[in-house]
Amino acid sequence: MTTLRPFCPQDLLNMNLTNLDPLTENYNIDFYLQYLMRWPSLFTVAEDQYGRITGYMMGKVEEDPIYLKVLPTYMPWHGHVTALTVAPQYRRLGLAQDLTTALERGCEDQNAWFVDLFVREGNHTAVGMYRKMGYSVFRRVVDYYSDDPTGGKDGEDAFDMRKPLSRDKKKLHVRKNGENFRVNPEDLYHG
Repeated sequence: MTTLRPFCPQDLLNMNLTNLDPLTENYNIDFYLQYLMRWPSLFTVAEDQYGRITGYMMGKVEEDPIYLKVLPTYMPWHGHVTALTVAPQYRRLGLAQDLTTALERGCEDQNAWFVDLFVREGNHTAVGMYRKMGYSVFRRVVDYYSDDPTGGKDGEDAFDMRKPLSRDKKKLHVRKNGENFRVNPEDLYHG
């Protein structure tokens, strides 16, 4: 039996099941604590009946500075999946969907327009899961990842996937065929 609960600082000492996976991005302790302090309601862990962390979701809500509103890449108030990971032995049990749904609820509570995330183009399992959850590709970020785990090339593209929330009744922040809308990493605002 797995339960979801808010992340707490002690969890940093118990994340080996998830963070030792090669597909999981690892951050320094300060980064995790910054998220915990700024967006505690959007940082959730899944733990099994023995108290082991089997997955977690780090998210945030943000928007680009108002002076960037004139640019076509402007991002209004939205939720963002910073990290989602599930330990390999706990995958395909629905934990990633449960963690994502928890983040979406938190973003709805904060009146966000949509939730977005970046996923490797070649991570077909994750792309398929997000599509089933209502996400679509908004744009392709060329060579967003500096490595290609398949060894095929130097870098790998990311899909910027989005799911509109209830505030976006007209679906202004999604597009069809986003796979063909190419941008460079430097076109993204990283404030």
